[in-house]
Amino acid sequence: MERTGLITDSFPRRHRRPGRTETKAGPAARRGERGKGRGRQAGTAIVPPPRPPPVPAQEAAQEPPPPPRVPPDLLDMLRSFDLAWEYGPCTGITRLQRWERAQALGLSPPFPVRDALLEHCDDPAVTYSLWHEYGL
Repeated sequence: MERTGLITDSFPRRHRRPGRTETKAGPAARRGERGKGRGRQAGTAIVPPPRPPPVPAQEAAQEPPPPPRVPPDLLDMLRSFDLAWEYGPCTGITRLQRWERAQALGLSPPFPVRDALLEHCDDPAVTYSLWHEYGL
């Protein structure tokens, strides 16, 4: 089997200029800038950044109160509202927007759903429909 060539044969050859010699010290030594490069100088220590002050135990123990629990029967009512297709699609909008759209179209959505949505407007489990986290 005959060897045709090396993969490096496809690259152009670079010739060094006469008078320049390559040393193991690298390009910084050729410029006369030993120790000014990316590396650190001998004898210098790496100083870690200062740590933030510790948080007192009283402040760490004060967590925000958990959101109010939504009753399971309320979530069942909202789930049945999501599954009722007579009020239109519910993807891409909140439950309250869907309720208002159904009301504007004369579809007579249930008023207890609206009352619950207005009462728990800051809870995402109540505000958004079942398919909120799924892409369209």
